[in-house]
Parts: sequence; structure tokens; C-alpha cells
Amino acid sequence: MRVFVEGIGLCGPGLDGWMASLTALSGALPYQPQPVRIPVTDLLPANERRRAVQTVKIALAVGAEAFSAAGRDPAQTATIFASSGGDGDTIDAILNVLASPNREVSPTRFHNSVHNAPAGYWSIATGSQAPSSSICAHDDSFAAGLLEAAAQLVTEQRAVALISYDICYPAPLSLVRPIGAAFGVALVLVPARTEATVAGLEIELGASRAVSEMESPALEELRRNTPAARSLPLLAALARQEKSFVTLDYLDDMALDVKVLPCR
Repeated sequence: MRVFVEGIGLCGPGLDGWMASLTALSGALPYQPQPVRIPVTDLLPANERRRAVQTVKIALAVGAEAFSAAGRDPAQTATIFASSGGDGDTIDAILNVLASPNREVSPTRFHNSVHNAPAGYWSIATGSQAPSSSICAHDDSFAAGLLEAAAQLVTEQRAVALISYDICYPAPLSLVRPIGAAFGVALVLVPARTEATVAGLEIELGASRAVSEMESPALEELRRNTPAARSLPLLAALARQEKSFVTLDYLDDMALDVKVLPCR
């Protein structure tokens, strides 16, 4: 399947947006991990912004950046939201309430706990009534999201945005589901090359093989420890703007092969 990338959004430790991260991802300068800074977005009304949890904030931030770069209307674009889990802080709070004598769960907590909460907030924020899917494939959720986005794009012949994100879980949940750092990435994908296109991607589902790793030890640690950061080899290839080939994690007996074809 061939798709084209129009816009990219990024948020992670020391990765404050796509343009600001190009030198570190391309290897032009050493990567320096820093605390994650999620940009405040004005997409949501004030009331909704106050209720938004971290998964929503990071999904909206990277999505807004990618659409701004693409110059495309998010209200008219289908979306795929991919994450290995829900909002850890919300889940922790609900479990604590359920383990207490007063087992009344806040309605706001409940609606923020469901897996498609970021998709719901996105539709409110952008006024979108375009199709949207929220998927999960544990540590391989980014690759599953990319495969789903590409399949929809090829069959429907219309733009699709992939928004993938993960955040850390608080203790004691972190003991059984450790996630290294909050991370979010968004790709606006289209079926044909446009003036905004930065690269083409040829995506193929193949047999299991060694996956691509990062040359920087710190970036490789991030890739290994945060599921959404399994996208880093692809992002690095896009940052280098060189024809290249990457293999991404996808289930136990398969892999997702991606050929990157620069357009600039």
C-alpha cells in the first residue's frame, strides 16, 4: 500500500514538536531527554479543557500540529486513534474509588476512562463528523494504527490522520504495566502526492524479522519502553529525508515493513 505524508505532529521527552525534533531524530545533534511538555491547545472550549486528561491533551496537541503542517481541515478528515491503554491516572482513581466504602464513580472520571475518549474530545474540538476509529494492540498499537490508516486510505481514497499516544501509569499499576514516558505522534496521510507532501510510504505486512532500532541509546530506550514510541525509526527516516527501509513491531509472528520515499 502506498500513502503520502502531509503533516507530522510529535510530543515526547525532549521532543517538543516535529520541527524542533528534526536535528535529534536525524542524528545531526545529540538527543537530550527532557521532561515531557504537552502544549496547551485552544481547540477545546474552556469547560472541556478543564476536564481533559493527559491522553486527551497529548492526542490533541500532536493532532493539531500535524493538521497545521498539512494545511488540511480536521473536520473533514477521518481519524485513527491508537494507544496501548487508556488514561492511567483516571483508571487508578476509579480503582481506588471501587476499593473504598463509597463506590460512587464520578461521571467525568468514567467517560475519561474509556478507550475512545480522545476521539470524542477531538470531534468536539474540531467539529468533526468524519469517521473515527480507536484501536489497541498492546505494544504494537502504533503499527496496528498505521496499517489500519493505510488500509482505509487505499480503499476509500481519502485523507486519514493517525494519532498515536501513550502515557505513564501511576503505582501500583506501573508495576505490572511500566511505560517509560509520555509520547504522542500524529501523521496526516493522503492517497496522492500534494504540495504539502513530505514523503511517500510503501507499507507491507510481512513475516516476523528484526525490527529497526535507534542509533541513539537514549532514543532506543524510549522506543523500547513506550509503545507509541515504536514509531521512532519511521520518524527518524522521515527526518533524514533519505530513501530508507524500516521494520516496525507488529504482533508475534509478523512485522510491518515501511519503505520511506522522500518527496523533497
